[in-house]
Amino acid sequence: MSVISSEGRSDHAGGQTLRVWDPVVRVFHWTLVSCFITNAFLNNPEKALHHYIGYTVVALVVLRVVWGLIGTRHARFSDFPPSVSAAMEQAQEMVTGRRRIHAGHSPLGALMIYNLLATFLAIGTTGYMMLTVRFFGMDWVKELHEVFVTWAEISVAAHVAAVIFESRRLKVNLARAMVTGTKTIPR
Repeated sequence: MSVISSEGRSDHAGGQTLRVWDPVVRVFHWTLVSCFITNAFLNNPEKALHHYIGYTVVALVVLRVVWGLIGTRHARFSDFPPSVSAAMEQAQEMVTGRRRIHAGHSPLGALMIYNLLATFLAIGTTGYMMLTVRFFGMDWVKELHEVFVTWAEISVAAHVAAVIFESRRLKVNLARAMVTGTKTIPR
């Protein structure tokens, strides 16, 4: 995990600006958000559009995994390895009021990213299974698919709440950073 590096930094009246999220990460993120909202809340699961959006989600996750191996610095998985001990340390910082701003994903954010990538793959896998001859009409596959969708909904809600909480706590607009690609760090 990188904690505020000098890479891509510029100063201005509001603080320091760091280039963090490249266009691939940002387009992936917002396209995934759109697909998830559409399939989970706005779309009929029985229709072909639901299936095509599901295929798109799986393709997006595969793209993100590849980009996590070969992409830019903060997009790479090596920049945010999963670490329960680092996540516990971040949770302790939150409780004690200590502020440490991470250039890329924080340790808790990293765990959420891995959780969401795995969950979306599980949703896609079980969704595809329901369309195959071997698993068509099997209740356990449909129920497992619904469990993963529910877990994704809970995870997304927790992710959004954490982004809001951490943005306020750290005084860094994390949602805007995912739109613009840059984080503005207060002085």
